[in-house]
Amino acid sequence: MTVGRSPRSRGPAWAQPLKLVLRLLVMGAGLGVMVGTGLKLLAPHLAQGAIGIPRADPQPRVLPGGGLALGRFEPRRELTGLSQEWIRLAAAQKDLNASGFLLVLDDGRYAQMKAEQPMPAASSIKSPILLAGLEDVDRGKLRWNESLPLTKEVVGDGAGWMGSKPLGTRFPFFEAATEMIRVSDNSATNLLIKRLGGKTEINGRFQSLGLPATVVNNWLPDLKGTNTTSSRDLAKAIALVDTGEKLSPRARDLYREIMATSHTNTLIPLGLLKGLGSDSSDPDSDLKTYGITAYNKTGDIGIAYADAALIELPNGQRAVAAFMVKGPFNDPRSAELIRQMAAAAARTLVGKS
Repeated sequence: MTVGRSPRSRGPAWAQPLKLVLRLLVMGAGLGVMVGTGLKLLAPHLAQGAIGIPRADPQPRVLPGGGLALGRFEPRRELTGLSQEWIRLAAAQKDLNASGFLLVLDDGRYAQMKAEQPMPAASSIKSPILLAGLEDVDRGKLRWNESLPLTKEVVGDGAGWMGSKPLGTRFPFFEAATEMIRVSDNSATNLLIKRLGGKTEINGRFQSLGLPATVVNNWLPDLKGTNTTSSRDLAKAIALVDTGEKLSPRARDLYREIMATSHTNTLIPLGLLKGLGSDSSDPDSDLKTYGITAYNKTGDIGIAYADAALIELPNGQRAVAAFMVKGPFNDPRSAELIRQMAAAAARTLVGKS
């Protein structure tokens, strides 16, 4: 016969729940003390921004699966010394109106000077036009080899050779897009503007891309400077492509290939090289010895100069930069000021004194 425990040995029915409640209260008090102590110890670090505050990383960001991140157009920490250096350089030229913007896409470091001010775009507006054209190729609205007819309306004087061909000559889109950048062909640019729907339509596209200062008012060459953009808009147009926000990977490759054909390298590329303590008649090649490549598009109508570029840096990071200057007709100081601002950027980004 099995003898069970006496019911009285188990104690009252309410005793066990009471013991559990008491234990939970004791544990809660202990945890409260531990958490409070921990927060007290961490408080100085939190106040200094050492925890949870994103900081600029001097090295490019790496994706979890390997490979470098594309970066983004997100200004986060101003390089105030560089911004002030640009202001000092511009102030030394009283009758020149200058603008500048630079952004390191990987970590958000940026510099600015009148960056959102609309200024005469000259041929620098061709890089946003290229973006809009390749967007339509991506969407299937325009074929890469689509034939574009030369009409009297689109013939533009000045740079390029397409306008010298007989009216009715047809050019494939890819040739017009390339020549627009390679030799800054004005007739090729007008061909694209017309094919993309004309001035009103393309201006709406610029607005939808977040380029508020970028406006086409007249066919190129627009020697009076009625077409406008800003240094921030020019830099952003390039960044939208390189960060993958706009265009498919294939179209992005085409954009970079076309930008790489640009002939004129006497503004940002030469300025970058001068900032590194060198000079050359072939700045693109010499920059490569420093691990730097600049894909740029210039503009020059005498009263206004501009240049915008995607800059690949030695540590693998990428920056976008744009500079614009308005001044007396064909004043060499305008181009020199752009080179000086680019040189200051090179010293800041690459660490040369």
